[in-house]
Amino acid sequence: MTTTKSHTSVWNNCLKIIKDNVSSQNFKTWFEPIKAVKLDAIVLTIEVPSQFFYEWLEEHYIDLLRKTVRHELGKEARLEYSIVMEDTFNNAKPYTINIPGKQNNDLKNPAVSMPIGSSPAIRNPFIIPGLRKINVESNLNSNYSFDHFVEGDCNRLARSAGYAVANKPGGTSFNPLLIYGGSGLGKTHLAHAIGIEVKNKAPGKTVLYVACDKFITQFTESVRNNNQNDFVHFYQMIDVLIIDDIHYLAGKEKTQDVFFAIFNHLHQNGKQLVLTSDKAPVDLQGIEQRLLSRFKWGLSADLQMPDLETRMAILRKRMYIDGIVLPDEIAEYIAYSITNNIRELEGALISILAQASMNKKAITLELAKQMIDKFVKNTTHEVSIDYIQKVVCDYFNLGIDVLKSKTRKREVVQARQIAMYFAKAMTKSSLSTIGMHCGGKDHATVLHACRTVNNLMDTDKKFKANVTDLQKKINIHSK
Repeated sequence: MTTTKSHTSVWNNCLKIIKDNVSSQNFKTWFEPIKAVKLDAIVLTIEVPSQFFYEWLEEHYIDLLRKTVRHELGKEARLEYSIVMEDTFNNAKPYTINIPGKQNNDLKNPAVSMPIGSSPAIRNPFIIPGLRKINVESNLNSNYSFDHFVEGDCNRLARSAGYAVANKPGGTSFNPLLIYGGSGLGKTHLAHAIGIEVKNKAPGKTVLYVACDKFITQFTESVRNNNQNDFVHFYQMIDVLIIDDIHYLAGKEKTQDVFFAIFNHLHQNGKQLVLTSDKAPVDLQGIEQRLLSRFKWGLSADLQMPDLETRMAILRKRMYIDGIVLPDEIAEYIAYSITNNIRELEGALISILAQASMNKKAITLELAKQMIDKFVKNTTHEVSIDYIQKVVCDYFNLGIDVLKSKTRKREVVQARQIAMYFAKAMTKSSLSTIGMHCGGKDHATVLHACRTVNNLMDTDKKFKANVTDLQKKINIHSK
């Protein structure tokens, strides 16, 4: 009876059974690309796109294949694979692996014979074809470790979640872990740190860090070279996939489609995904809804602008790593001056050191001010509430904690009101934000402080002189 069947009908009947036994996504990924090419009595030959594809079927679906083929062709049935290989001129050439089985007709343990010069592995978009999974380069920067990542209130959630993921990749509810925040706040550093920690704790895991624009370029190349299957299968074998700046997928519909398939496969197989973005998923534009919904499956953790304490800790950590000793007043000046970008903060420190080294000058506060003035002009810097408070406190010889306290001493209240006045005049912060920085006051208190300062400047010459003097000191920084 088997001789009356065609290879197409036999395989289609097999597919009906297989479809009922695997998830729809796995069926689409691993069985739809297969073509039945020949039926010789009880030997069915199927064509698969690559050696990796064949190995995956043998490892994960051999029992299912055995049952379905024997169901259609009888207990003596055999299966052969015709594998499409790539030669050096990118011409697809099939070759056949004969699977004779043992005397009990087991479909496993094939006798594989391969032509000389053929490549036995999937095309890897990062390295030359022929290298196995174990040879995948992780593309991780060893300088971006957890040891070098300074924790603060601004990043504690993201850092803690990242560390949990690194210790149990794919085994936490933080999958995917999406880290988002503005430029220069440490997203890339934290993403690398997760990958490095995974490699340290589980060397057998295959970890890959890739910038989203490189992922897009690789996919475009795979389309042009007609090897999209290899591209997809390569990414589907990664244990921990880290994609930086996922927002670059916006508007790239075909790339989103292929990433959707990769995402589903990895997630369903307990692999870990770590993504970074400049915005929260709810604010991402140009990304398909089905992808956005998957981004929300795990945890979205934001990185906020570092507070003064964290900025100081970052500078101290950088100086310790580089073996640099700077007076506290210089480090404080940098920390007060650069408030919203860690990359700029470290860049300012490097610029000051470079200037002192090239010109053989001592590192003084005056040199730091000169360099910061140039640096903040190039980065359209805005004077900060923290800096204003520092200048005011230094002028009146008060501690920052005293300024922010609830004390009603006249000199403290007046200094606090002046700080609020300058914060409103010289920053873009809301009244509520200014009040929060000044001891948790409300917006009405800030408005009252501004009116009080204006009134006193009209009636008290000494007070006006103090405010004018303070404005000059602040402007030395903000001009």
